Amino acid sequence: MTNNARMFNMPFPTVYPLYIKKVERKGHTKAEVDQIIYWLTGYDEAGMRQLLDSGATLEAFFENAPQMNPKRTLITGVICGYRVEEIQDPLMRDIRYMDKLVDELAKGKRMEKILRA
Repeated sequence: MTNNARMFNMPFPTVYPLYIKKVERKGHTKAEVDQIIYWLTGYDEAGMRQLLDSGATLEAFFENAPQMNPKRTLITGVICGYRVEEIQDPLMRDIRYMDKLVDELAKGKRMEKILRA
């Protein structure tokens, strides 16, 4: 299994609590993580709860996203050693966009900047 396939098959309910722990260590909240995910994907609380309860993979999480935010292409920079804007695979790029946004929150960036307002 390639690294991409391994990442795509990761259960979202495994990744999500890691995002929350990461930001909570820096004084931020689950609500802020949710706000970022809703902005990026178009999910709402009910839609995300359904995905968490079903054990959806990251691939399914993004494939079923109600409305990927067109402003996500404004997200640039390095995450996990890769320039997010140079990642060729669209699914991997979307996963890394989410990683980057959560990372920006953990680093204390203001929400208006994170959401490219």
